[in-house]
Amino acid sequence: MDLSAYFPNEGKQRAITTSFGVFDRYPVRTHVIRRGEDLSEVLRRYVPDETAAEDYLFISEKIVAISQGRAWDISEIRPSLPAKVLCRFVYRSPYGIGLGSPWTMQLALEEVRLPRLLLAATCSALTKPFGVRGVFYRVAGTAARAIDGPCDCTIPPYNHYAKKAPKDPDRVARQLALQFGCPVVIIDANDLGVEVLGKSSDKVSTQFCKEVFRDNPLGQSSESTPLCVVRKQVASG
Repeated sequence: MDLSAYFPNEGKQRAITTSFGVFDRYPVRTHVIRRGEDLSEVLRRYVPDETAAEDYLFISEKIVAISQGRAWDISEIRPSLPAKVLCRFVYRSPYGIGLGSPWTMQLALEEVRLPRLLLAATCSALTKPFGVRGVFYRVAGTAARAIDGPCDCTIPPYNHYAKKAPKDPDRVARQLALQFGCPVVIIDANDLGVEVLGKSSDKVSTQFCKEVFRDNPLGQSSESTPLCVVRKQVASG
């Protein structure tokens, strides 16, 4: 089963060594996914026929959220006063704005609610003088961490969008695994780290998922590569 036509993005390596063995990653390019598209149909169109039961299919959480209608142009979002204040307590990474904007913070307020975000802001303010970063996100939780905002490196039109985490990612992963006959993982891999949002089975190791994407091979480029087939190398001889 040949997947050699699926080549890594520029500057990325196909193979990666993990504590689980050596794996090849095959990024799959797609069109730019839009709100309301049937994700199952999209994947049926692009996932290689060569994908086997022992492979893993990794899906960017962003396309799941977008297809579910959980992404909005920032002109559609009306930040509240708490959103405008709380966003000031969040570290703004050079790789993405995260919750450091009133638009994304407003989405966080809808998902996580004000008391928890106030606690996150308090913890962040107390630890920032000691050079500790990321406390806000750790306290706010996964639903808040998965919120993305507008970013110049994102493919248009989503460089002007903010989005929430996908809804019921475990259920989505299980349904797609039944369709394609291999484990499915919904993942948020970026330059700040790797978050596993949904898995088709508890047998899929979260640590494995993080190791196999620790160098973020699905980083944004001029083409859209929100899918990746991962296959373990078989030792020869």
